[in-house]
Amino acid sequence: MKKSQLFPRNVRKAAFLLCMMTAGLPAFASSHREAPLISSDPQADNTDLYAFRSPDDPGTVTIIANYIPFQLPEGGPNYYTFGANIRYEIHIKNKTTTTGDDITYRFTFNQTNEDNTTFFNIRLGQQNLKTNYTCEKSTDGGNTFTTILSNGVVPPPNIGPRSIISTPVGLGVASYGTLVQNAIGTASTGETLFCGPADDPFFVDLAGAFDAGNFRPEGNTVNAPKDGLARYNVNTIAIKVPISLLQKDGKDAGQAANILDPDFVIGVWASASRMQIKTLNADGTATASGDWVQVSRLGMPLTNEAVIPVGTKDKWNATTPYNDVQFAAFFKNPELALYMDDSQFGGAVPALGALRIQKSALQTYDFRNGKPGLFALRNTAAVSGTAFDETLFGPVLLPDNASPRAVDILPIFYTGVPNLAPYQLATGKAGNPLAAGKPFINNFLPTLGDMLRLNMAVPPTPRNDPNFSSLGIVKAAVLGLTDAAYNTNATLQFIPNMDGFPNGRRLEDDVTTIELQAVSGVALAAIGLWYDDYTPSSTSPVTPQLLNVLGFTAGVTHNDTTFKAAFPYVQEPWRGYDYTLQARF
Repeated sequence: MKKSQLFPRNVRKAAFLLCMMTAGLPAFASSHREAPLISSDPQADNTDLYAFRSPDDPGTVTIIANYIPFQLPEGGPNYYTFGANIRYEIHIKNKTTTTGDDITYRFTFNQTNEDNTTFFNIRLGQQNLKTNYTCEKSTDGGNTFTTILSNGVVPPPNIGPRSIISTPVGLGVASYGTLVQNAIGTASTGETLFCGPADDPFFVDLAGAFDAGNFRPEGNTVNAPKDGLARYNVNTIAIKVPISLLQKDGKDAGQAANILDPDFVIGVWASASRMQIKTLNADGTATASGDWVQVSRLGMPLTNEAVIPVGTKDKWNATTPYNDVQFAAFFKNPELALYMDDSQFGGAVPALGALRIQKSALQTYDFRNGKPGLFALRNTAAVSGTAFDETLFGPVLLPDNASPRAVDILPIFYTGVPNLAPYQLATGKAGNPLAAGKPFINNFLPTLGDMLRLNMAVPPTPRNDPNFSSLGIVKAAVLGLTDAAYNTNATLQFIPNMDGFPNGRRLEDDVTTIELQAVSGVALAAIGLWYDDYTPSSTSPVTPQLLNVLGFTAGVTHNDTTFKAAFPYVQEPWRGYDYTLQARF
């Protein structure tokens, strides 16, 4: 039974609803402990995935997959490390004509104890749990793999100055950064690789999110928003890949037809797999056997936390994106939208009060859960030649009269967004949202599966650009609608942050705020389906309701430390002894 049936509109007392929702609101920890089974297996837990044009080396794309959440830097004597019986994989999709991966990178790890006579991780220049890795690559859908780097070096945990810097007690290196630089390897096929501990680059107010959506966007001195991942580490797998190795025809960025060339779109997802059977032996060892089974995966951030319901989370983790059609219904009526709708549970979540979905866009279209959305336009002359055309994607984007978010949330997560009307900025549309407007995104790869999609033809925004923003594509849309440098015509031009989430994902991107704004309909507004307080007589579509949505933040808007200017871009791990590092806020 739907929640709207359990709670009719005339029974919406806030206190009652809040009690009912406490157990039901999704977690916002990206993929940190996001499903029941994987929460018991942190070594195999994908935490986050990033894919972006390398800012200092724009002929390449950097992909970062993080694992093992909530690592206390002082967590010895058995520090966090990659699992020896796990396949960590990064998957690339660049064609619609194939049924699975087009490129797969597989990482496997092994540990060595150099001194079994001590309980220390590092002593007298020797290291226990010393970790190395092998990277293999497949270009035939995972049927065969070729080793492209063997005996790769994983830096030890950043235990403290005596273990890392001192001699002869420790390793005797100049700094932990020396270990990071020495661990960067080059694959035989041209990729640059790094595997090792790092600062967790994700940032979110976990306490507010878990408290039934009780975000603290404004905060105060008594109860300020807190980054729940501050001063925690993760284990990073980072690959910097020449664009020509990822593009389906071997082209580099200079060969793109334009900055939104559809032939340069890739889909990226990461996974971890274990063998089916674990045997505990009488001598204290454990062995693994049986077939390999996927136990964790990640594409778009927050999918398993904020879209997939708890009863389906473990199944989601075991499924590849190539079988994701079975989960599509959750994106057409996302649960989060119920808490941005005063006719449902909106009144019970005051922290989301600035986020309200269009119920009468252009005095006509209702995008609240279960409402028709744009369905009335399906198979009409008005949508001819647009993405909604029946001969194009109308059956997917306008499936029925009760799936309103199939027009925006579903494509953002499942197909990417095409550079087709109506998915262009309202700039140049002259008030008709179905008309052609100003292009600002094209990461369309219609494989109907959850992946992080990136158009590699889009130039990277310099990190020192005054318009660089953690709001990614949302900021690009704002500039394209309101800034005279970008809104004077509908011609394609580079707008800062066109390379930001959800066109890929940069380390700086505030994905929690972006996704909450997206569920609240900001993408619909960007293409001309304005909020309810807009009328044809309005002098500007930038209405108070739109400003409310754009002004909302999830409270924590940046990482607790800086990022490196060069590969692997993630910051060095926090040091266990005193939590210090040279480059901190």
